[in-house]
Amino acid sequence: MTAFPTRTAFEAALRDLPAPDPAAIAAARARQAMLTKPAGSLGRLEEIAIFLAGWQGRERPLLERGRAAVFAGNHGFVAHGVSAFPAEVTAQMVTNFEAGGAAINTLARAAGLELTVVPLALDMPTQDFTVAPALSEAECLAALSAGAAVVEPDLDLLVVGEMGIGNSTAAAALCTRAYGGPAADWTGPGTGVGQVGIARKIAVIEQAIGFHRDAPQTPFETLRRLGGREIAAMAGAILRARQLGVAVILDGFICCASIAPIAAVHPGIVAHCLAGHRSAEPGHRRLLARLGLEPMLSLDMRLGEGSGAAVAVAVIRSALAAHGGMATFAEAGVSDAG
Repeated sequence: MTAFPTRTAFEAALRDLPAPDPAAIAAARARQAMLTKPAGSLGRLEEIAIFLAGWQGRERPLLERGRAAVFAGNHGFVAHGVSAFPAEVTAQMVTNFEAGGAAINTLARAAGLELTVVPLALDMPTQDFTVAPALSEAECLAALSAGAAVVEPDLDLLVVGEMGIGNSTAAAALCTRAYGGPAADWTGPGTGVGQVGIARKIAVIEQAIGFHRDAPQTPFETLRRLGGREIAAMAGAILRARQLGVAVILDGFICCASIAPIAAVHPGIVAHCLAGHRSAEPGHRRLLARLGLEPMLSLDMRLGEGSGAAVAVAVIRSALAAHGGMATFAEAGVSDAG
């Protein structure tokens, strides 16, 4: 079944975002209070365990089946020279993913995650968004639904990532339209372009923002006009995960930018999300602040592919091990602080 067959279905999903289980949250908090440690002494590890308890609906959350989903797409505006790499690298990297040779392959294995790679019409780049909407309505809905299709109800956790030459430019454009401010505030080196390349990216984004200035300021319109297939797919996966109560670990700037148009209108979209890391892309710090998310890690990563989020899964596993495996004061025969 197609998750988002129409624009109306997508918009209806945004108006009906499920909440976590309050009873499970209360039970997890009560358990934390009984464990053999001073209250709050494990800091964010405690918060992460309680967060996952709420979304999994159980006092002791588990991570038995986690999935990393990487979406790939190509962008028409790369003809303006915004990337240090040619567009054909997107397909070449998908081949590398499928052969098991990329960073996300190794990091997903280390994290104990399944890896799903979804190439999206790589032979059909989006339209150049400086002169046309990147995607038609049908193309955007198809990408949203392709993202939703990777989410299954029995997943304990979802990591979301992307591959798409030029997509840091699309991400900056999405943030500029969603949150305002100069394009320069959201634009960084991406794959490693210098100051001349950054200036070129800013010019392209400004041209795109100007071209679409009179378009409706809705999440769907912003996504389809300034995003890409892999970006819309990430948004679809994140929204579908919310519908199914699956917690999401967000990756870097481009991943977070995929929901910026949604979060600007529906801030609660991030309630089931944790920020895996803060990337080296300068706009990511600003975007995380807008989303109200505090990253688990800050390792100067800027690869994409879901790599930073996959690394953060080790922290999550530690949080769950402590929460589920520690003895209570009563079990250990230890006097508590009460």
